[in-house]
Amino acid sequence: MIDASLRSRALSALLESEPAAKAAAARRLDDTLVIDTAMVMAVPAGIPGRPHRPELVPPHKVKSRSVGSPQGRAALIHSLCHIEFNAINLALDVLWRFPGMPDAFYRDWAKVAREEGLHFELLCAHLQAMGYAYGDMPAHDGLWEMAERTREDLLARLALVPRTLEARGLDASPIVRDKLSGAGDEAAAAIIDIILRDEIGHVATGNRWYRHLCTQRGLDPIASFRMLAERYRAPRLRGPFNLPARRAAGFSDEELDALLQEAATTSQDHG
Repeated sequence: MIDASLRSRALSALLESEPAAKAAAARRLDDTLVIDTAMVMAVPAGIPGRPHRPELVPPHKVKSRSVGSPQGRAALIHSLCHIEFNAINLALDVLWRFPGMPDAFYRDWAKVAREEGLHFELLCAHLQAMGYAYGDMPAHDGLWEMAERTREDLLARLALVPRTLEARGLDASPIVRDKLSGAGDEAAAAIIDIILRDEIGHVATGNRWYRHLCTQRGLDPIASFRMLAERYRAPRLRGPFNLPARRAAGFSDEELDALLQEAATTSQDHG
C-alpha cells in the first residue's frame, strides 16, 4: 500500500528517476493528502532520482550558443528544462526532509512542486517540437549542489536556494524572454512569462518561511543571510537585478539595498 501522506509521496517522487514520471508525480501532490508534520524519515539512497542523461559537467563546459540558430534556441530551452527538473527536486526535498513546520509550510511547497512540474512539462514539449529531447545535451548541477550543502539546516536551505539561486531566475527571465522573442520564438517567450509569474510566488514562499524561522529563532534576517551565504559558499550575485519582480517576491527595500551594495563590491573586486 502506498503511503498517502504528502511528505511520503514527495519523497517517492524525489526518488523517481524518469523525468516525465517525476513531473507527473509532483503535479499530483494536491491538498487532499494528509500531512504528517512530525514524521522523521530515514534518508534513503538514490536522492535525487535522475536519468542517465543529461551528462552532468562543470558549468564552464556547458556551451553558450546564439539563439539566432535553431540549435542555439534548443540549447537554451534544454538548459531551462534542466533548471526546472532541478527545481522539482528542490521543492520535493524541502517537503520530505524537514519535519516540524506548520501545515501551511508543506502546502506551500507542494504548490511550488506542482508548478515546477508544469514548467518542466511545458519546456519539454516545446523542446520536443523542435526535434530534441531533455537529456540530449550536457548540463550542470549547481542548484542541487547547494541543496546538498544545506541538507541539515532548513534556514540555510531557504536563504540560499529560493532566496538566492532561484531568485536569479527572476533577474534572468526578462533577458531570456527578450532573446527568444527576438529570435521569433513567441511560444517559448510565452512559457517564460508563465514561469516568471509563478517563480515570483516561489521566491515569496522562500522569503515568507525564511522570515518565519528568523523570527522564531530571534535572528536578524539580513545579518543571518550574510552569515549563511559565507558559511555555505553561496555565489556572489552580480546585476542586473529585476527589482520589481524581487519586490513582488517579498524582498524588502533594506534587503535590496544590501544586494545592490554587495553586487557593487563584487564588481569592484572583479574590476
